[in-house]
Amino acid sequence: MQDLPINLYNKQQIKELEQIAIDEFGISSFELMTRAGEQVFAYLRQHYGQAQHIMVFCGSGNNAGDGFIVATLALKAGLTVTACCLSDPKKLQGAALYAYEDFLQANGEITHFDNNQQIFADVIVDALLGTGVARDITGKYTDAIQLINNSKIPVIAVDIPSGLNPDTGDIFGIAVKATATVTFIGLKQGLFTGQAADYCGKLCYSSLAIPEQIFNRVFTAIFRLTGAALPPRNRYSHKGSFGHVLIIGGDHGYSGAIKLAGEAALRTGAGLVSIATRSSHAGLININRPELMCHGVETAAELIPLFAKATVVIVGPGLGQNTWGKELFFSAVTTFKKQIVIDADALNILSQSHAALNVVKRKPYRTILTPHVGEAARLILGKKDQIEGNRFATVWAIQQHYGGVVVLKGPGSLIADDEQLAVSTTGNPGMASGGMGDVLSGVIGGLLAQGLSLAAAAQQGVYLHGLAADMSAKNYGERGMLASDLLPYLRELVN
Repeated sequence: MQDLPINLYNKQQIKELEQIAIDEFGISSFELMTRAGEQVFAYLRQHYGQAQHIMVFCGSGNNAGDGFIVATLALKAGLTVTACCLSDPKKLQGAALYAYEDFLQANGEITHFDNNQQIFADVIVDALLGTGVARDITGKYTDAIQLINNSKIPVIAVDIPSGLNPDTGDIFGIAVKATATVTFIGLKQGLFTGQAADYCGKLCYSSLAIPEQIFNRVFTAIFRLTGAALPPRNRYSHKGSFGHVLIIGGDHGYSGAIKLAGEAALRTGAGLVSIATRSSHAGLININRPELMCHGVETAAELIPLFAKATVVIVGPGLGQNTWGKELFFSAVTTFKKQIVIDADALNILSQSHAALNVVKRKPYRTILTPHVGEAARLILGKKDQIEGNRFATVWAIQQHYGGVVVLKGPGSLIADDEQLAVSTTGNPGMASGGMGDVLSGVIGGLLAQGLSLAAAAQQGVYLHGLAADMSAKNYGERGMLASDLLPYLRELVN
């Protein structure tokens, strides 16, 4: 097995990679299938070396062929094998049929799935459906997947858990919850976002030894995020060398949001951070964080002198959608001429304001939008289930409509600009608590202030934010994680 590569592909692109290997490099479909089965069996032996009985669930396509290869290898290794078929294997075609015939030659026997099926095995191999599914799963396939999921037996998925959409990370009604997934040729983009994390288990990859130059033939604009070190600081640097972040928000009752954003910007390395918030609590926000420069602002006009000093503006944390918040938001997007992060309620106001939209679209190379699913739905007038059903299409749609860089938050956060789309694999369910988005906006703003580009600040901000949460979870667990728990880890990470 290899380390996971960076590039991600949709299923059509993976078919192209496979076809080039077959047509131009003379690697037959059966040889690729054999290599895939060998990789799955190698994983099984490495991680479940004590297993004596395996059960392979086979469907009606090439994924079943992979399964029969695994079953044959297991028989030859002296294991007890149950091959459970959900369709007549004699109707398989091409390489899959050859794999089935080899299984019979090895004295393998099949059973046909029925509603009274029981599982007596140490390990299950899921070779039901692969990447060919295009609609919700029904009938006996549903019954088989429910049986697998209820068994509490370790499951190795062949290429992709059956029922998981390889392009979107959504599920087709039901999907196998694998303990591990061994995937081949190219990494499927759907394995890294949406619901995929609950179904894939440990993800392992094999290129099946296809020549490296094949990957250069199929272009993809989607890639996995990795960390990038920030440049070292010059010894003669001063606070003005690393930017001045102005954060606008914190309506009555929401002062915590803007404080979290401000502290995150400081801990990420911004030279200066100013807060523009309600006068009633402006003097309280920096009681235990005196490094924050807090200003009571009741009118948009009071922002003008603050804009003159700022290099980056974050608008939205705790902003609210009342008249005060709307006036400050509109002033920020129309008056401030430099880079701006639009978050939280500022996104909701933007979705309702044609005037603000026109301003943002005229200057698309200065904005970063950071919606969660609900905010994304409002930005493009969609429904939440549609947004989650295809997160890739959603983030592209928002980026094309609003310009700039768009971060679609959630499991497997997506970051899109007009050329590429990054997928972050950091983060965990402990982040499902209030204030996490405010910290993220502060991190992104702090990176922008230090000179990172829009895309780099958004990508590394999301990556670092999730990684800080992972470090916190490792030390203290996911449940009960607070947004402020990330701050010390952020400081460690940026250094």
